[in-house]
Amino acid sequence: MGKLWILITQLHSIAGPVLTLLYPLYASVVAIESPSKIDDEQWLSYWIIYSFLTLAEMVLQPILKWIPIWYDVKLLMVAWLVLPQFKGASYLYERFVREYIRKHASDKEHQQLLHQPEKKSLNVGKTKKKFVEFILPNKEDQETY
Repeated sequence: MGKLWILITQLHSIAGPVLTLLYPLYASVVAIESPSKIDDEQWLSYWIIYSFLTLAEMVLQPILKWIPIWYDVKLLMVAWLVLPQFKGASYLYERFVREYIRKHASDKEHQQLLHQPEKKSLNVGKTKKKFVEFILPNKEDQETY
């Protein structure tokens, strides 16, 4: 029974990083490369919620260390966020984060970006073009010595 227990605890300690980081990292790269925006939303939502969870965990660490099942609860919660059968990250983002942003966004430009995402992509294109022009100036603009 001793060797089985060691194997179970080792698998348990490996499951955390695989479930919280490695699989989401792989799925995020696949989502970026796919033409669909649905999977992009799922993985961006996951990283937003996972970041918030990590920050909350850092702040509440003195309290959480007294809860012996915290790591197990966190693994179950992250599994719900990650697994495509549940799409928990998209659900939480749609249900809570988006509503909070809509209620508390006071910047007029931010409101426009929330309601008109196509304008956002136009601005990104202009910004990218300006950046490229800054990095790679025209040869005509450069002085020859």
